[in-house]
Amino acid sequence: MNWDQIQGNWKEMTGKVKEKWGKLTENDLTVVAGKREQLSGILQQRYGYAKEQAEKELDEFMTTLKP
Repeated sequence: MNWDQIQGNWKEMTGKVKEKWGKLTENDLTVVAGKREQLSGILQQRYGYAKEQAEKELDEFMTTLKP
């Protein structure tokens, strides 16, 4: 699954995102609205990730999703 597909199905994806990153709030997910760059920034804030780590986490997350 690519990020465009995730963004297009964001409402359905929020549950999986919340499962993986439980510190994210509903408001965080609403603000992100499927935008990868914004999600990366929020992961950096909530989890203290470096930018590279946040990007790696997102890449790994995408590989776990079924198309």
